[in-house]
Amino acid sequence: MSNYAKILLVDDDKDIALSFKLALQYEGFSVEVFDSSIKALENFRPKSFKLALIDMKMPEMDGIELYKKIRNKDEFIKICFITAYDWDNDQVKEFTDCFIKKPITLEGLVKMVKREIEQI
Repeated sequence: MSNYAKILLVDDDKDIALSFKLALQYEGFSVEVFDSSIKALENFRPKSFKLALIDMKMPEMDGIELYKKIRNKDEFIKICFITAYDWDNDQVKEFTDCFIKKPITLEGLVKMVKREIEQI
């Protein structure tokens, strides 16, 4: 049983997703991972997650579109975007104030996730 909130992680880079998952699980978080935005949406259950970490650039559906579809199902979930690309922060802030820039250390990721969950 996890001491922390359940996290949804969606990233098409399986190595990054596994690294993030292991680091967060080590800290006691429960993490559900999907390497496809479509699979994540098909399996999404409202009120199941406190936080979603969503890669901005994915092949089937980008992170902003996935954000909108998840938000329609669950207005309370906190959503953070993850990307290695330069995105205009004003564009992202229209949707969320949580933005994770890759590369990020696993320690940095854990600190950021803990901070975001404390604010919920």
